[in-house]
Amino acid sequence: MYFSESHEWVSVEGPIGTVGITEHAKNELGEIVYIELPKLGAVYKAGDPVCVLESTKAAVDIYAPVSGEILELNEELKKAPSDIQGSSKSSWLFKIKLSDTSEIENLLSLEEYEGKN
Repeated sequence: MYFSESHEWVSVEGPIGTVGITEHAKNELGEIVYIELPKLGAVYKAGDPVCVLESTKAAVDIYAPVSGEILELNEELKKAPSDIQGSSKSSWLFKIKLSDTSEIENLLSLEEYEGKN
């Protein structure tokens, strides 16, 4: 699992990355009340805003930690946005096919991420 400085995580298996937000982000946002997911098939570059989370505290952009095409969405979160507060593995937002797997080298390890937060 890799982490961005903007508090997203990505778990990579081959060319597919599963993306969510970190525990730190969840704690800062509070209860999530609305999620705007990206469109299937959309292509993003690392750092592009991909979707929006609205909480009782704020609305924030979620950024692509890696470049690629959106392959799958966690549609369950649209029905119950607060479910994102659950464990990281079940609270993923989207899956992305990485266009450049070397980009993960620009992300942080868990130790590096925790050291910054």
